[in-house]
Amino acid sequence: MPQQRGAALQDPFLNILRKEKIPVSIYLINGIKLQGQIESFDSFVVLLRNSISQMIYKHAISTIVPTKAVRIPYDAVTGATQQSPDNVGNL
Repeated sequence: MPQQRGAALQDPFLNILRKEKIPVSIYLINGIKLQGQIESFDSFVVLLRNSISQMIYKHAISTIVPTKAVRIPYDAVTGATQQSPDNVGNL
């Protein structure tokens, strides 16, 4: 099954947050703010860990805000092995 368009950016972003254990604030569409570290994720849910683990359905998420800047390698987004220009492919 081909990768969905949105997954091409969200998967590397969430993976960096998970691997580097960067604390995040997750805002839900109803305005609730959740804080913790991304423990795991799949196509439908994000598992957020703080004092407890919470499974959050992606359709309920409005925004994910890391506590520090995150750079996504160009090849993680495109699958390419070439180097990226300075202003493309990085957040």
